Amino acid sequence: MAFLVFVALLVATGLLRVGEVVVSWRRQAARSEAVVAEGPLFPAMALLHGALIALPLVEVVALGRPFVPWLAAVSVGVLVLATALRIWTLSTLGRAWNVRVVRPEEQQVVTTGPYAWIRHPNYLCVVLEIAALPLFHTAVLSAMALTLWNAAVLVVRIRNEEAVLSRIPAWRDAFAGRPRLFPGLF
Repeated sequence: MAFLVFVALLVATGLLRVGEVVVSWRRQAARSEAVVAEGPLFPAMALLHGALIALPLVEVVALGRPFVPWLAAVSVGVLVLATALRIWTLSTLGRAWNVRVVRPEEQQVVTTGPYAWIRHPNYLCVVLEIAALPLFHTAVLSAMALTLWNAAVLVVRIRNEEAVLSRIPAWRDAFAGRPRLFPGLF
């Protein structure tokens, strides 16, 4: 039964990612001139999110990973927290949210909701999800590998995004002293 719940979580995550891409494509089409080219970064991100669905499943099946109830409970707790933060973040951003870096208009700078505390709450959601989802069924190697891959991707993505956003005086003023992901740390 736990394995089927794990598969359902992976499938649901995959379907949500596909939905996010579809919404983003529509928004990008409306403002294609504002989409920032990122070279191979976006395909690396898309591959990472595909691997989030496949790699833990392969690890659990191939290596016979056990179901550990307390670890699954921690995983679900982190996933619930990440989902709540994602809902708050997306509802705060509204139509400005996108999976790509899109130059916002000056009046689109958002400083409320989770943005009152950190610069990139949606990336924090992704960090939490990628670390926690594989651990539901003890896919520890996947959690570690995907977390490292995500860190490498996010270093570049955040640098790219902040280079675009820092051209907007209102963004620079609002976020100059605000941490990127973790209040008080980074």
